[in-house]
Amino acid sequence: MWHDLSQALIITRREIRDQFRDWRIIAPIVGLTLFFPGLMNFTAQQVVDYVEQYNVPMIGDRLIPFLLLVVGFFPISISLVIALESFVGEKERRSIEPLLSSPLTDFQLYLGKLLAVVVPPLAASYLGIGVYLFGVYRQVGWTPEPILLLQILVLSTVQAFLMVSGAVVISVQATSARAANLLASFIIVPMAMLLVGESMVMFWANYGVLWWAIFGHLVIAGLLVRTGIAYFNREELLGRELDTLDLRRSWRIFWGAFRGQAGSLRDWYRSILKQTLPRMILPTLLALLALIAAGWIGGNQANSFILPAQGLDWSNLESGFTQSTSGLNSIQFYTPQGVATVWLHNLRAIGLAALAGLFTFGVIGILVMMLPFVIIGYFTVTAAGIGMSPWLFLLGFVVPHGIFEIPAILLASGATLRMGATLAAPASGRTMSEALIEAFADWCRIMFALAIPMFLVAALLEIYITPRVAILLFGM
Repeated sequence: MWHDLSQALIITRREIRDQFRDWRIIAPIVGLTLFFPGLMNFTAQQVVDYVEQYNVPMIGDRLIPFLLLVVGFFPISISLVIALESFVGEKERRSIEPLLSSPLTDFQLYLGKLLAVVVPPLAASYLGIGVYLFGVYRQVGWTPEPILLLQILVLSTVQAFLMVSGAVVISVQATSARAANLLASFIIVPMAMLLVGESMVMFWANYGVLWWAIFGHLVIAGLLVRTGIAYFNREELLGRELDTLDLRRSWRIFWGAFRGQAGSLRDWYRSILKQTLPRMILPTLLALLALIAAGWIGGNQANSFILPAQGLDWSNLESGFTQSTSGLNSIQFYTPQGVATVWLHNLRAIGLAALAGLFTFGVIGILVMMLPFVIIGYFTVTAAGIGMSPWLFLLGFVVPHGIFEIPAILLASGATLRMGATLAAPASGRTMSEALIEAFADWCRIMFALAIPMFLVAALLEIYITPRVAILLFGM
């Protein structure tokens, strides 16, 4: 490992020297980095002066740390163009051939370029934070708590690694700098949404949550680095001049993976049981741990967010379960419409989880799957709080349809996690698109063969059987 790092640093030093010699790169970064903290200082001063007129200084106290976070994020976003051109830019300038012909391994070459493009964003981010802190201290006398300053610095660092590692993956896969800049929206937009979520934490002033944000950034950044290394191939980088959208070839790859060698429906199911399901064991076990954790989280929230007893209408299940709680739509039991509502809702949730998981290595997909178990844990503890046995509650309201729905969720979660993790796994001679298409075909095999029929049976049981079992157990 140390040998690989020492070899990679040769490339890093060369790249950094070239970057800091080019005034067209340094001047905009330094200029904007110095201008933006000044603008935020002016904003902080105006907000503090305004809220003091109404005797609500708390707003200003919460805004200043948030602006500190924004100041650290802004230079990283404007420096992203350096990472986007790390490979594809040199390819267009015809300067990458000598680099790729060096005796360095693919891992050493990729790591060296990655470390080189991280330095300018980090340097700009730290400079911006320092200028902002100096200015806001001079203007309003505010200084951050040491732990908050540490969190902001660490969060800015992991954000830089996350965005740069994603940009380098795009640079390796893109065939032109123009395409790489267009694909950068897949980095900027999600990071901006994360910044919005972090802003809520800053205004909430529960800064301990930032450590979880840092951990999540680190996990995604590590997966992106692994993705880049797994799909980096210098011969393919030199040989690929133009990508074309070949829908027929994509369909052949998908259909070949979806159908397999099966000659009949029976052979197709047999191939799923013998080939596809064994590949789902590890991701399904990981999904099981996540769902158990979701139930525990939901149970803990029941003590913080107490549901009023009149919010649940236990005595009129035919008309709906939630009659008095605003914002919750009632479900009509004992009707085909209720079956269709539950079934289609589950399918929509699974589809959204798969789509979100495809771009987040399965992480957001698993979070979507966890939501029902958060609700189950919440209502189980709530039922215990009003005197019901939690085990009887689960037996009456969850188990009758859960014997099909929970395994279906586990299968869908495992398939979604595996499909998302495909990006971080070596493709063994396949391109990234081919690996994704085959993983999506495996997801479809699991869904159409097992999960969708199980969700339909679960919906039937949930609408027709679960209410009767609940009435029988609780005497409603």
